[in-house]
Amino acid sequence: MIEAFKNGVDIHREVASKVFNKKLEEVTSEERSRAKAVNFGIVYGISDFGLGEQIKVPRKVAKEYIEEYLRKYSGIKEYMDKNNEEAKEKGYVTTMFGRRRNMPELKSQNFMIRQFGSRAALNMPIQGTAADIMKLAMIEVQKQIEERKLKTKLVLQIHDELLLEVPKEEEEEVKKMLKTSMEQVTTLSVPLVAEVSVASDWYGCK
Repeated sequence: MIEAFKNGVDIHREVASKVFNKKLEEVTSEERSRAKAVNFGIVYGISDFGLGEQIKVPRKVAKEYIEEYLRKYSGIKEYMDKNNEEAKEKGYVTTMFGRRRNMPELKSQNFMIRQFGSRAALNMPIQGTAADIMKLAMIEVQKQIEERKLKTKLVLQIHDELLLEVPKEEEEEVKKMLKTSMEQVTTLSVPLVAEVSVASDWYGCK
């Protein structure tokens, strides 16, 4: 999976080719869509029932998708198991940058609360690290704006996006600065890739 990211391969199509045992070019749009649901679902600790409901397939089929995914990407299964064990032992999980979330839910007498805790313990280090990276990127972008004495304003952060208001004369400089700031804010085992679009309103940027 790391190699796919490094080579700029469509990760959902890559996963579909592994799960459905097909060549990359033979993967259909429906299979890619199902693989995408598995990719994101695994992060949230999705059940075979939940996945089946989401992609409209029988629970048994959804179970096979999840099992095949975890078999082909065994490192992810190892991460999930290790993460769960450490969360129970320590009582908390952390992001890559050390931000902590306590996990009292894992010791609850209520089964449903424990299940929620297990999903949260799996999800938080991933989503939390992404959130940390965005905050670091915001700091870097604002620093660049101030150092360059630009009139550009950082307006909003929406999930994995930053929205800026930019004078026309600063457009090209800010496009380059924004992309560089977001892509080089930290180093991972895979490249961080940022896309920049320009429009007269937010809707037009989509």
